[in-house]
Amino acid sequence: MITQKEYAARRVKVLAALDGSAGLVFAGESNESLEITWRPHKHFEYLSGITNEPDAVLLFDPTHPVPARREVLFLSSRDPEKEQWDGLRKSLGSELRNETGFATVLRTGSLPMVLSDIASRCKKFATLMPNASVEQGVSADLALFQKISTRTVDCKISDLSSTIPLLRSVKSESEIETIQEAVNMTASGFANAMSFVQHGVNEFQVQATLEHGYAMAGGRGSAFPPIVGGGLNSTVLHYKENDQDLVDGDLVCIDSGAFFRGYGADISRTIPVSGKFSERQKEIYEIVLGAEEAAIGAVKEGVTLAELDAIARAIIVKAGYGDYFIHSIGHHLGLETHDCCGPALPLNEGAVITIEPGIYLPDEAMGIRIEDDIVVKKDGYENLSKSIPKSVSEIEKAMKA
Repeated sequence: MITQKEYAARRVKVLAALDGSAGLVFAGESNESLEITWRPHKHFEYLSGITNEPDAVLLFDPTHPVPARREVLFLSSRDPEKEQWDGLRKSLGSELRNETGFATVLRTGSLPMVLSDIASRCKKFATLMPNASVEQGVSADLALFQKISTRTVDCKISDLSSTIPLLRSVKSESEIETIQEAVNMTASGFANAMSFVQHGVNEFQVQATLEHGYAMAGGRGSAFPPIVGGGLNSTVLHYKENDQDLVDGDLVCIDSGAFFRGYGADISRTIPVSGKFSERQKEIYEIVLGAEEAAIGAVKEGVTLAELDAIARAIIVKAGYGDYFIHSIGHHLGLETHDCCGPALPLNEGAVITIEPGIYLPDEAMGIRIEDDIVVKKDGYENLSKSIPKSVSEIEKAMKA
C-alpha cells in the first residue's frame, strides 16, 4: 500500500522542480452521472492519494515564507443536502488534515485570493497539467494563470508539464507491488476464462467470467473495458461489443486486466475455442510469441520502446507478416492503462511497460496478440505476468482443466 509518506515525498520533488514558481494540480470536475464512477485526474491522485474529492485543487507555492503553506489542499465547500446523496464529508480541522496528510487544507472559494497573493509576491507560475491540443480549451492551470497575468504586471508563466509524467514513469516498490497484485488477480480471471471458453459461449460471458475472477481475488473491476474477440473480431484491436458466440476452429483474443488500488494490469492472451490450436494457428502464434519473447529479453535500463519495437518487428517482417503488425510494441503502465510517459525517452529502472506484438489476418479471421507486463531493471527485466499460461502447450493444458 502506498503511504502518506510516499505521497509527501512525491510532492517534495514537484516543489523542487518548480524552482520558485507556483503550480496547480486539479482533481477534475465532479460528474453527476449515475453511469460513471468519478475518478480524479491521475496527476492529482499520484500526488495526494485522494480519490473522493471532485473539484479539489493542489497548490504548490515553494516561496511562501511559512513552510506549512508551501503545499495547500483546496477542497470544495460542504453541502449537507448533496452529502445525503453522495456521501458524508469532513469539516476542516485536524482530523481532515491527518487523513489527507496536508498541513494546510482550505476551501476552493479562497483560491483566487491566494493566487493573487502569489502573483504580487513572486510573479512566477508554471503549468503542471498536460498541455491541450489546438482543438481543446487550454488546461485549467494555464487558464487561471493567464487571467492572473492580465491583472498583475510582469507575471511569468513557464511550462513544466513534463515534470509529473517523468516522475510517474518510474514506479516505486509500493507501486510495483500493487501492479503485481493486480496482475495476480488478472491471472485468476484468465484461468477461469481459459477453462470456460468453448463452442457456443458468448464473448460477453467470457468477459463476465474474467471479471468475476478478478472480484473473487480481491480486484475492484477491470482496469479498462475487456476485449474478448473471437474469429474475425480477434483482428479488431480495440473490439468493444463482446456480443458474438464463439465458434469451434476460431481463436479468441482476450485483452484485459484487473483494477486494484488505483493501478491496473494489461494482459493479452489468444486461445483456441476448441481447446487445441490448428497447425496454421500454431504457425502464426509461434511467430508472435517469438517476437514477444525477443523484445522482452532485450528490456533493460536505457533501451527505448522504439528499439524494442524494432526487435519484435524484425522477426515478424522476416516471417513475411510485417504488414499485419499494425500497432506499436507497447506502452507504459501505471495509474492509467496507457500511462502518461512518452515512448521516445530511454526507459529508466523501475518503469513498468507492456510488450504486446500481434499479427492480424482478417482474410483468415485470425488475430493473435500476446501481452505481458514487464518491470525494467538496471540490467534486465522482471515479467510480472509470467504465471499466466502463454505457450501453446500451457494454454492447451489450461483449457483442458
